[in-house]
Amino acid sequence: MDHFVVSARKYRPVTFDSVVGQSHITTTLKNAIRTNHLAQAFLFCGPRGVGKTTCARILAKTINCQNLGDDVEACGECESCVSFQNNASFNIHELDAASNNSVEDIRNLIDQVRYPPQTGKYKIYIIDEVHMLSQAAFNAFLKTLEEPPSYAIFILATTEKHKILPTILSRCQIFDFNRIQSKDIAHHLADIAQKEGINAEHEALELIGQKADGGLRDALSMFDLNVTFSTNNHLTYAAVLENLHILDYDYYFKITDALTAGSIARSLVLFDEILRKGFDGHLFVIGLLEHFRNLLVCKDPATVTLLQVSESAERKYLEQSLMADLSFLLSALSITGQCDINYKSAKNQRLHVELCLMKLANLPQVLQLHSLAAVDETAKKKVEPQQSLNSSAAPSPAAPQPAASANTQSNGSAYANVPAQPAAASQQVTPQQAAPSRLKSTVSLTQSLTPPAQQPAKQSNVEASVEYAAAPNGAKREELTLANLQRFWYEFSQKRLQAGNSTTEQITLNREIQLNGTVIEIALDNDHQQDAVMNMRYELLGFLKLRLDAPKLDINPRVAPQEVNRLPYTPAEKFNFLAEKNPYLLELKQALGLDVDF
Repeated sequence: MDHFVVSARKYRPVTFDSVVGQSHITTTLKNAIRTNHLAQAFLFCGPRGVGKTTCARILAKTINCQNLGDDVEACGECESCVSFQNNASFNIHELDAASNNSVEDIRNLIDQVRYPPQTGKYKIYIIDEVHMLSQAAFNAFLKTLEEPPSYAIFILATTEKHKILPTILSRCQIFDFNRIQSKDIAHHLADIAQKEGINAEHEALELIGQKADGGLRDALSMFDLNVTFSTNNHLTYAAVLENLHILDYDYYFKITDALTAGSIARSLVLFDEILRKGFDGHLFVIGLLEHFRNLLVCKDPATVTLLQVSESAERKYLEQSLMADLSFLLSALSITGQCDINYKSAKNQRLHVELCLMKLANLPQVLQLHSLAAVDETAKKKVEPQQSLNSSAAPSPAAPQPAASANTQSNGSAYANVPAQPAAASQQVTPQQAAPSRLKSTVSLTQSLTPPAQQPAKQSNVEASVEYAAAPNGAKREELTLANLQRFWYEFSQKRLQAGNSTTEQITLNREIQLNGTVIEIALDNDHQQDAVMNMRYELLGFLKLRLDAPKLDINPRVAPQEVNRLPYTPAEKFNFLAEKNPYLLELKQALGLDVDF
């Protein structure tokens, strides 16, 4: 039985050209060897498994090669190369600073530097994990590193450059290794799979590359694990998902479809299915954030290149980004980000994520109300200047103003003023049938068909068409009464609460309201509450006008603390409040000799 060698060792690069994803470093090192501009100390830093120690060994082997070719690659056949490959070279020394980090170890190394090489031109010292050296060891190493012999070259490697003394950094030529792109890792794994006779799906290799997070050694270890997991040397996407316990991105596409459709039930069922498969809720939230980010970058062709996914997944992201509104994605990123921040501190973490999903599913309805309020405000701004001009100008006797107004009230349509075809226009569009998305087309068509002599009537029709958009679910508007107003006011307050409004807004919406004709009167405590009302004024009025038969409904907030019915807070205030309703409480208090606990 042959001895098994892991892929990370079996396919370790032995030349500069075989190094994956670090061309900016290998090109610089080859040019330095070609022009004989070698520094006396190199520092290779970067994440784990990206090729730092491998490049250090290749550099040491190439420097001492006796038959260096024009491509600046070690021949692998000379005495120096063969001894290095057999771990028998006297000119190349490796020191693991993680286990040899004392002053004595560094002093022994300095003693060895005194002796020149017996064969070859250089003695190379590779110190791995150099950040593990103690403070005293660094200080002992400083002088030798600053003025080494001409034949000595030091190559330091570390994953934590910030832990190295600045005096050491200033004496080294620093090379920063990058994380390897998932596409480069997948291509390298495909070459290894072909050499090993393994039939591997490209999506499976790309998934391993994404899971490796830029480390080729981790990717090779996961590749060996999945090959061992399969019994027929066939690597499939589904098998890699199961073996590495990765949440399939199809779940994120499904749950995003449910959220954009406003389906709370579907999103909660999908989340429950994810939990039953053993996935952590926090990892799901992080993955959902990444999914929303990917959809956002797909909105602009210039940022599509930021996606680090397979080609098939990229097509799915592009398709779903067309269905998701930009406002929804930005709000979803904000809500999900807050869920991620507060997840660890939540007592009921599952409910915390479910509340986040409920808010996300309610976003489309909230954004629709905002758009309706924006359309209402835009139409009002267009109507007000024209109304002020009409009020200052005297009406002409020949102008059919009263008739136009009567037609508008009787038909209730923006097309009632069109002389040529009033019947057909009223059959096509009515206030109950017009959808909110058609408001702009209704306004533009009315402006184009109305004669110039009927401009004042046209403006009033525009306002009516905007304010009289279809009620939710085609329901009939209810009469403007205090009871109906309070009911819909409470409904609006609950929607704002679910959307995560501020405490000031919630306190303001809980104030007592009065109805004076078509004006809502509300007394407030301070200016902050008045500002809160003015900030949500158009959204509130748009919500109420969709449900009440009140096209001229308005709100008048005023700061009047003396009119606000304050609730009892202290124990004494609560007792007095109850005693006003039941005087026998005072007699009971006196008979038993009780006192209020202040």
